[in-house]
Amino acid sequence: MTSLLGNSQRLDGGGMFGNAPKALWSRWIEPDELNRIPLACRALLVREPEGRNLLFETGIGAFFEPKLKGRFGVVESEHVLLASLASAGLSDVDIDVVVLSHLHFDHAGGLLSEHSKGEEPRLLFPKARFVVGEAAWERSIRPHRRDRASFIPALNDLLEGSSRLALAGVDDAERLLGPGYRFHRSDGHTPGLLLTEIEMPDGPVVFAGDLIPGTPWVHLPITMGYDRFPELLIEEKEALLADLVARKGRIFFTHDAVVALAGVARDESGKYRAIDECGIASLVIR
Repeated sequence: MTSLLGNSQRLDGGGMFGNAPKALWSRWIEPDELNRIPLACRALLVREPEGRNLLFETGIGAFFEPKLKGRFGVVESEHVLLASLASAGLSDVDIDVVVLSHLHFDHAGGLLSEHSKGEEPRLLFPKARFVVGEAAWERSIRPHRRDRASFIPALNDLLEGSSRLALAGVDDAERLLGPGYRFHRSDGHTPGLLLTEIEMPDGPVVFAGDLIPGTPWVHLPITMGYDRFPELLIEEKEALLADLVARKGRIFFTHDAVVALAGVARDESGKYRAIDECGIASLVIR
């Protein structure tokens, strides 16, 4: 398992921390003069002994035209994930499976080629099967007006046209990915968020997506302003964290700018916290 950075963002801290006051969240992540905080858009690469390469999400990518790139706080113009893959000795052609927790642009935009004036974006990963949750797919083709802008209109047609799209139910992990994988479903952030659990020798690792985007959000009351159903999300988060504590599991964070992986502990008061934090550069798990 290897952490791969994609394009990074700077987004409004108030949006990322929902109803938590700035006096609280600014202790965890310092905002800039525009009240924005740094965010990673991180992917997880799993290289199996038999040679299969699985990629969990692709980050925001570099498909936005300059005006939208600025609006959504995308920092780099080049496709950072492709460079990260190259550093790992791979290219998008070498990826066999791409698993997407959902199709918001900051998680699926990296599927597309970087912006080139006058050209439509191309679908990358030409040999990969694209695994998307059934409910997340339905949400992307029939979005609510509240989150319609979070999707990439052209992406659905490109995925369907590839003939390599596989829609997944929560019980389909072994059928689609093989033994050693398990899906969890969450509906608090967006309906049908598909979280993948990966079996490892020293305990499971869960790609937590936007259910728990970084270490500050391990604290149960902390949600994002972008979450559709915050109270439901808190209940889902508590169930997952309790399970991971019991099984000595760990969380992979897609948006934490500093920490890629952490364990979970619960203190005597019932508060959850991240432990044994693993930074971006040091995450290679065998």
